[in-house]
Amino acid sequence: MKSSKRVVMLVDCQSFYASVEKAEHPEYKDRPLVVAGDPERRSGIVLAACPIAKSKGITTAERLGEAVAKCPDLVVIKPRMQRYIDVSMLITDIYKSYTDLVEPYSIDEQFLDVTGSMHLFADTPKEMARIIQAHVQAATGVYTRFGIAETKILAKTACDNYAKKNPSGIYTLTKEMLPETLWKRPVSDMFMAGSRMTRHFNAMGLLNIGSVAQTPLVKLKQMMRRKFGKNSDIQAEMYWRIANGIDDSPVRSGTHQVAPKSVGHMMTLPFDYREFDHILTPLLELTELVCQRCRALGFMGHVVSVGCMGADFDRPTGFSRQMKMEDPSNITNQVYHWARRLLETYWDGLPIRRIGVSLTQLTPDNEYQLSLFDTDRERQMALERTTDALKLKYGNAIVIRAVSKTAAGQALDRSAKIGGHYK
Repeated sequence: MKSSKRVVMLVDCQSFYASVEKAEHPEYKDRPLVVAGDPERRSGIVLAACPIAKSKGITTAERLGEAVAKCPDLVVIKPRMQRYIDVSMLITDIYKSYTDLVEPYSIDEQFLDVTGSMHLFADTPKEMARIIQAHVQAATGVYTRFGIAETKILAKTACDNYAKKNPSGIYTLTKEMLPETLWKRPVSDMFMAGSRMTRHFNAMGLLNIGSVAQTPLVKLKQMMRRKFGKNSDIQAEMYWRIANGIDDSPVRSGTHQVAPKSVGHMMTLPFDYREFDHILTPLLELTELVCQRCRALGFMGHVVSVGCMGADFDRPTGFSRQMKMEDPSNITNQVYHWARRLLETYWDGLPIRRIGVSLTQLTPDNEYQLSLFDTDRERQMALERTTDALKLKYGNAIVIRAVSKTAAGQALDRSAKIGGHYK
């Protein structure tokens, strides 16, 4: 790779959750291990499987019972999401000791641009990858794989298709190599091409990635218009650029720090909620979470949205509606008043299993219109700030509403979880 080109790496942590657990439980070093959800709450699926478990035929997202049937001596560990976040942040700090251009892609994948710093640590990108790989493994016990390229899309492609299968865990992919490597692979291996899109490409006679890349963009747009309609030009260009490894986007350390367009929370309930009063409890809890997050971000919303859904996805029921409040707000009781009105107006009386609340049309919360009829706003804001500070220091369960202690409440259970899994 010439020095004039960018040096971008996509670093992936192998079987991340399982690797963290194996590093902290050396007695399981040579045993098949999976991290799986909580079967008691209908989430008994495999979240991560170590390489030994994968060699037994166990795959991510399969049911835990099926995994145990394949491997009776399987070690099953419940997820500890807070621990995984902590290790991920530690790994991020390691990356930042080599470059200030580190962009998280997921909890176990991050982009690094080492173009400007590589000369401080190594003579070649591959050598630098080996140095970082050894550093992460020594500090955390987690094995990392590196896709190296001059663009983010090629680095991601190199990691997913080659580095993960390479004994060294490192693979460099240049644009010059594409005709003899990536282009020969089936179109199903192309980034962003799922099973449905693969079938569409095959129906158009595009069987491998090279056939997509070598189709003139104008012709590919015409082919996709015939298949999907006139609004498919952007999609056609996206796949054409991916197949050709074209990606102008930089690695940005602040990519995920932009102002949000909306703030929302949604939860799947542990059983069908059939009574209006019971549904109000998670509605209030979600509203409180949304407003708490808005206050932390320094925003208030003008439009509140509520969505409810039944358990049968083949015969969908429920609604998703929004309403503009009289004034923007991030005060829980004010937003809940409007959220309740939406539920009262649009709920059809059928049982629900999923519910969500969100705020949109966000504005900074340090500027708002004073109202002669809202004389209690400052007192309510002071109370919200106080409870927010307590929750930040001691956890959300330190202050809860009385209704959350009822059978319909979910706040206590959710406070012990991150992303639906126990901390």
